Amino acid sequence: MKLLSRRVWCAGVAALAILPTVALADTGVGAKPIRGAEVLFDGSRSMLDDKWTYWEGPGFKSSLPIKWKIVDDPVDKGTVLMTDDPVAAGGKYGSADVVTKKAYRDFRLHVEFLIMKPGGNSGVYLQNRYEIQVLDGDKTKHGMAAVINESESPYQFYNGVGKWNSYDINFRAARFQDGKIVEKPMLTMYFNGQKAHTNQTISQVWGGPNSGIDGGRDGGKGIQDTPGGIKLQCEGHDVRYRNIWIKAVDIKKPDTDFKK
Repeated sequence: MKLLSRRVWCAGVAALAILPTVALADTGVGAKPIRGAEVLFDGSRSMLDDKWTYWEGPGFKSSLPIKWKIVDDPVDKGTVLMTDDPVAAGGKYGSADVVTKKAYRDFRLHVEFLIMKPGGNSGVYLQNRYEIQVLDGDKTKHGMAAVINESESPYQFYNGVGKWNSYDINFRAARFQDGKIVEKPMLTMYFNGQKAHTNQTISQVWGGPNSGIDGGRDGGKGIQDTPGGIKLQCEGHDVRYRNIWIKAVDIKKPDTDFKK
């Protein structure tokens, strides 16, 4: 009996070991806006024009109105936003990126994206500074769902080409004293409902002046104490977005972990 009990116990432990992790509530594809959140994109042209504009950085080449298209959702019902602006062909980021008209400091953000073809490239920028990469096929620190050049890519959580994916992010802006950073920007992120980054700090803005605010200041290290918008990158690839919402918060302590 003792031997049988031990075998049963071992089998139970093994079964638990292979069970998938449970996704956090209010995260993942299809997550609905939490209480107090603002919807930034609901699939409509009217909301795109009302809440978004082009980021007119040093590499800007397009013109208003926004040339990105509202198209049918390739998977589900409804309409979505397609990163489609001819001036960005060939990967010219910063030439036709769109950004929210409203700027944010600390926030909880939800974004869903779908890459239509292998190698598809875009990006979600926090405060129009810090990129969370959207890049099919890249598993490096510059790759899919990485806090670009700051963290490893949690590629194992990626749903793949032609399927919807989601980022849920708690972001805390840099803190300053006498004009100098005393606490680095920080985030915790769930990728498709699975925890991908926990209290990941960010050291600088990467990609140069065409990448976003402060990208050209002191090699990206000259971060200023100003809020910024949520930006979506256009690199001449067919990447689509939907169900974008945000809640402005005040994260007083340097801890961005989601509260269960």
